[in-house]
Amino acid sequence: MTVTVTEAHRTVDAVWRIESAKLIAALTRMVRDVGLAEELAQDALVAALEQWPSSGVPPNPGAWLMTIAKRRAIDHFRHLKMAERKHEEIGLDLETTQQAIEVEPDEVPDDLLRLIFTACHPVLKTEARVALTLRLLGGLTTDEIARAFLVPESTVAQRIVRAKRTLAQKKVPFEVPAGPELAERLGSVLEVVYLIFNEGYSATAGDDWMRPQLCADAMRLGRILAGLAPREPEVFGLVALMELQASRARARVTPDGEPILLLDQNRAKWDRLLIGHGLAALERAESLSPVRGPYVLQAAIAACHARAGAPEDTDWERIAALYGKLAEVAPSPVVELNRAVAVSMASGPEAALPLVDELTASPVLARYHLLPTVRGDLLAKVGRLAEARAEFERAASLTRNARERDVLLARAKATAGE
Repeated sequence: MTVTVTEAHRTVDAVWRIESAKLIAALTRMVRDVGLAEELAQDALVAALEQWPSSGVPPNPGAWLMTIAKRRAIDHFRHLKMAERKHEEIGLDLETTQQAIEVEPDEVPDDLLRLIFTACHPVLKTEARVALTLRLLGGLTTDEIARAFLVPESTVAQRIVRAKRTLAQKKVPFEVPAGPELAERLGSVLEVVYLIFNEGYSATAGDDWMRPQLCADAMRLGRILAGLAPREPEVFGLVALMELQASRARARVTPDGEPILLLDQNRAKWDRLLIGHGLAALERAESLSPVRGPYVLQAAIAACHARAGAPEDTDWERIAALYGKLAEVAPSPVVELNRAVAVSMASGPEAALPLVDELTASPVLARYHLLPTVRGDLLAKVGRLAEARAEFERAASLTRNARERDVLLARAKATAGE
């Protein structure tokens, strides 16, 4: 059954979001080169864009992409062998390569984990590790990664290109580290896993408010990391944080996909099983060390919401205090913005508005849509409606997510009494 070009492109994009990480991870195991693996995966993507409009979408799109990418890999090594026939060391002979490529990726279940540790290797700068891993494992565009980091898109593109080049030049092995090296590289990996989760939990762009598969992939990686580092409280803190946040997924959108804010959610729809798992992981994290790291603190904040049977039962004073501790451990304007929200709930909008006003001078938040969103909400509560409407309209102009934009524009109209 043929499909239109638009339908095919939409399907290819959706499949890529779901399958790209597995595809690139499996190809990296096969060819031992992250950059080459992504090129092969992109070749398969181009083939899908060219063929699916006429041939129709295959029953198993991910397997189709993998088959095409394997063929491209075989062709690559065949060409390489022919070009370097006179050299004694060819790297991988064609027969060995053929056998490796015929192995199904599911036979090695931790390819994604190997890929994330490879992308987070110490030969790369921290920002390059995160950007590359989001690109390879999250299937995110450079624009989406740039918004996650609040930096120009060109900066992210340069980081990714340089990172792949460095990994190839340094011949970084495709493996999970062990011993002291594992501990050294864990922090960057945790940061990346959480950013992947966040992209799934609140998509920065597109028509969907959530991308559940990204959340699921991030939680799976977090649980694997917990098995690898059973004495690391921050690992369990991250697992707790993701599970507690993911527990709200069914209550975060209407049947039509419209976002529902936290205080308006039907808490009967919250996943009690995930909440139980999250609280258990938080308890484990807190038992491992009296020192609270950023993920443990954020999980403790999420636990305050999870334990509240109704919005009015939320312990906002404790949440504000936890954000205060988080600001000491991991200071950032975004943390201060969240603390201001908690202060407004605990002590009223008048107490929080000066805190938010101070943040308007922060260059980091200049294009961050949640700053005018929060400020608009506080202004509306204190009766400064014209200013509130302007803030909601500014927030709508900054977000790239269609669902979120609609909500913000609706709030702007409601504030104006339309």
